[in-house]
Amino acid sequence: MPTDCISYPESNYFSSLILDYLSEKSDLEDFYNRFPKPENFGDQIKEKKSSYDHGIRMDLVNVLKKQYSGLDPSESVERNIELLELENTFTVVTGHQLNLFTGPLYFLYKIISTINLTKQLKEKHPDHDFVPIYWMATEDHDFEEINFFNLHGKKFKWNEADERAGKTAVGYLSTKGLDEVFKLFSAEIGGGESAEFLKSLFEEAYLKHTNLTQATRYIADKIFGKYGLVVLDAQDAELKKHFISYAKNELIDQISYRKTSEVVERINSLGYNIQVNPREINLFYLTEEMRERIIERDGKFFVHETQISWSREEILEELREHPERFSPNVMLRPLYQEVILPNLCYIGGGGELAYWLELRSYFEAENVTFPMLLLRNSALLQTAKQNKKRERLNITLQELFLKQHELINRKVRKISNIDIDFSPQKQHLVEQFQEMYKLAEQTDKSFLGAVKAQEVKQLKGLDNLEKRLLKAQKRKLKDEVERIAELQNELFPNKSLQERQTNFSEFYVEYGEQLVTELMENLDPLESNFKILTFGKE
Repeated sequence: MPTDCISYPESNYFSSLILDYLSEKSDLEDFYNRFPKPENFGDQIKEKKSSYDHGIRMDLVNVLKKQYSGLDPSESVERNIELLELENTFTVVTGHQLNLFTGPLYFLYKIISTINLTKQLKEKHPDHDFVPIYWMATEDHDFEEINFFNLHGKKFKWNEADERAGKTAVGYLSTKGLDEVFKLFSAEIGGGESAEFLKSLFEEAYLKHTNLTQATRYIADKIFGKYGLVVLDAQDAELKKHFISYAKNELIDQISYRKTSEVVERINSLGYNIQVNPREINLFYLTEEMRERIIERDGKFFVHETQISWSREEILEELREHPERFSPNVMLRPLYQEVILPNLCYIGGGGELAYWLELRSYFEAENVTFPMLLLRNSALLQTAKQNKKRERLNITLQELFLKQHELINRKVRKISNIDIDFSPQKQHLVEQFQEMYKLAEQTDKSFLGAVKAQEVKQLKGLDNLEKRLLKAQKRKLKDEVERIAELQNELFPNKSLQERQTNFSEFYVEYGEQLVTELMENLDPLESNFKILTFGKE
């Protein structure tokens, strides 16, 4: 398969914080433990091995076996679950919401990055084993973020959902109402072997499993089980009991707020945007009916917008008796993950890594090893015909990632038979006015304001003339402009990155299992570039 790449800065889609992190800028060194280079994993293994409570392993394995019962997992998955009992086995983790039918394409890229990194680690450290983990965000309650997917430019939305949607954790939601989505999806996807697989996958997942957690696990296992991916739902009392002491610290001492607030100020002072601001208590109270914030006032604890309240002693008793009812938010979930897993590295998108970078001092305060942070692979998938069209239009890969108006203006200027750049005229005008400023200084300084006003007016006039000329040329070159816009709209749906918009089924129906195998072969988790992968023939 033909592949190409551009650098992340050239894509124009990544924040300055992430670009500076990738370039290992010295200002950010205090916010992470080790940069994810191959030579750094050995020390990470040693540190995690010495700090991790290996007694958790048996509970982890028992929970996974329980969750996989009735799923008929592959031998690779069964073997990886068994390996987690051993002290020389470590994990690489990615996390993701329970998006309907996997949501956007980057669901695949996250998991593939994770699987491929475990393979590379095994080659470099053959005396250890490495298990790829997909941590399902079953405790998230933002239903509006997960209840749709995009296919062929159409939005397939889960409308007739469980009445608890948006009130409790999405993992609890029944799959009610997804039969209607299935009908629409089946009609859209058409026929053929790959289409039939996708219909079967959707039907088995959502129409034959009772809740969203089970459905998502089924899909992830069917696509990636043969590669050994282990899917974990951490909302389990057997796992949550290992987080009791940390949740107690959160309730009583509010360690995460104190530690991350300091870091947030430092990140802000460096000129970066803050991804997540911490709360005083970063825990929710979770039941099958609700997930609401826990608030402390005057020594008492309350569940937001309910009548539930406890004294200090009562809430600690509730925590001991029902740890599964205490749900970490985005600031606390990373710590919970690293407490219960023998994990070395977290793989996520730019937004995820941005909030992880706020957490190192909190981890240190709780004596939990901070994982290495790796940006997931990013890719643009195109057909050979689209690539040929780009070449005929004389658009470089870097130009393809420009905002559409910038791309069109640049190409119109390039292909026009007249010069639409008035920069020389503007420079000449500025030079002329410099002479007038000197003259005003020597005669009447009160004249300076009038000179300045006239300069601004004439420069603005040249700007307007340049814009009108460019607009006229766009009309004249209408066919060329339309072809440029059409190509970019195909590859950047909704003027956004394809991986953040398009569902994998759009490509799977065309290329089948080849889609996954080609991505597995061409996405290197430690290669810090944005990949462009070309499918099919011209």
